[in-house]
Amino acid sequence: MVTTRTAVLGCAVVAALSLTGCSSPEPAGDSITVFAAASLKASFTELGEQFEQTRPGTTVTFTFAGSSDLVSQLSQGAPGDVLASADTITMDKARDAELIDGDPVTFATNTLTIVTPPGNPAGIGSFSDLATSGATVVVCAPQVPCGAATEKIETAAGVSLTPASEESSVTDVLGKVTSGQADAGLVYVTDAAGAGDAVDTVPFPEASGAVNSYPIAALADSGAPDIASAFVDFVSGPDGRKVLADAGFGAP
Repeated sequence: MVTTRTAVLGCAVVAALSLTGCSSPEPAGDSITVFAAASLKASFTELGEQFEQTRPGTTVTFTFAGSSDLVSQLSQGAPGDVLASADTITMDKARDAELIDGDPVTFATNTLTIVTPPGNPAGIGSFSDLATSGATVVVCAPQVPCGAATEKIETAAGVSLTPASEESSVTDVLGKVTSGQADAGLVYVTDAAGAGDAVDTVPFPEASGAVNSYPIAALADSGAPDIASAFVDFVSGPDGRKVLADAGFGAP
């Protein structure tokens, strides 16, 4: 037979459980996934941390790759909330595929430069040297924004390059040079600056004829559209501009 005291204790235990272990957990903070061009890795990693500080409980994760690869992943159903590409052509493809929500915002610009291993052993001094010096040269593939910019410069300069390889992202080009697998490569000025003493930089005037504009947009299938839009505003606002300028990006 259950005593009154035992029954009271049992009710108390049930009540306590209903307030703790049996209750629903507190909702987790909001999170977004940002698909961003490989050349934005350092800057966006910093901006993601700053954004999280302005919105406690929010988590920003990134997928970095060549812009065309990012659009391919999204087209195949990869979940994401924001897309930032290294040129407007790639973003236009995303818009045509109805991947983005609203109009993209241009937030930065970038240009190409030549990088070589320290000491520039092949003696590269100009863009035309990439075609005539016999050096092992690596560039981005044509479908990647940095590759499209390379082709534009080739046409304008009347110089045809014969690269040893065409890479899927600008960071892969930089990696071939820093690892000693190439005598020279064409990368963005921001990537060259980020590499520091690992490379020598050879600016060339023809680069000004192929300036890449970087657009950003929230994705149409975002699970957190308000947070996605807030991140777009943050990147294109004064906080984003400062971080990007410090990394060497030009103003939009």
